Amino acid sequence: MVDRRGWRLKIGVVVPSTNTIVQPDFDDLKPDGVTNHTARISIPDMAIRTDDDFDRLVRLSAAEQDAAVDRVMTAAPGCLVVGMSSLLVWDGLDAARERRRILSDRTGCPVTGGSFAVADALERLGLRRIAILSPYMPIADRHISAFFVEQGFRVENFIGLKCPSPVAIAGTTADTLTRALDEIDGPGVEALVQFGTNLHFMRQAGEEERRRGKPVLAINAVSYWHALRTCGLDDRVEGCGETLAGL
Repeated sequence: MVDRRGWRLKIGVVVPSTNTIVQPDFDDLKPDGVTNHTARISIPDMAIRTDDDFDRLVRLSAAEQDAAVDRVMTAAPGCLVVGMSSLLVWDGLDAARERRRILSDRTGCPVTGGSFAVADALERLGLRRIAILSPYMPIADRHISAFFVEQGFRVENFIGLKCPSPVAIAGTTADTLTRALDEIDGPGVEALVQFGTNLHFMRQAGEEERRRGKPVLAINAVSYWHALRTCGLDDRVEGCGETLAGL
C-alpha cells in the first residue's frame, strides 16, 4: 500500500529529545512525495561543563536510541537518519560503522547520519583538507576528527564552542558561527564542515559559502541530501549552498 503523502519515500528520523532544529530543518527540505517522521531519544537537558559530562550524555543517548528507533519504525519508513551527529562518530570509524550496521539489521532499511553523509559528500567532491566547527566539548572534537582522519581526510583546524547544555546549542547566534568559521578557515582548507545537528546553520551555510568561495557543508542539509541519495532520489537540496545543490 502506497502512503498518500509519502508516496515516494518516508524518512524515519531519531533525534535527542532536547533537539529543536533537526525536525524543522528536515521539513524545510522535503520534496513533494517525501515525508519525515521523527522519534525522540529521551535525554535530560543536563549541564555540560567537562569532557566527562559530554561523554556521559553520548552514552545516555546511545542507551536510549533503540527505543526511539523501534517507535519510528512502526511507521514503516524507507530509511533511517540518526539526527545526533556524535552517535555515529564515537569511539572511532570501526565502531561507527558497526553501530550503523546494527541499526540497519534492526530496522531492515538503509541508515545514515551526519558523519557518513559528510564523508560521502567530501568524497564526491574530491576534497581532503577540511576544517570543522562543532558546538561540543574537546572530547567530541577528538572523536569527530578521528572518524575523518581514519578515512584519509586531513582535519586542518577544529573549533568546539563548548555549549553549556544540549538545549543551549540551538541559541548559538549567526555571528558566533561566522566568527568561529573565520577562526578555522584559511588557504590550506578546502572545505568547512559544521557538526552539531542542534545548531541553526543550514541556510547560513549557503551565505558563508558565497562569501568564502569554498564549500561549506551544514550537517542537517547534508544528512537529508544523503538520505535522498541513499534511497535513489535525485532531488536537488536547494538554499543551503551551491555545492550541495550540485551533488
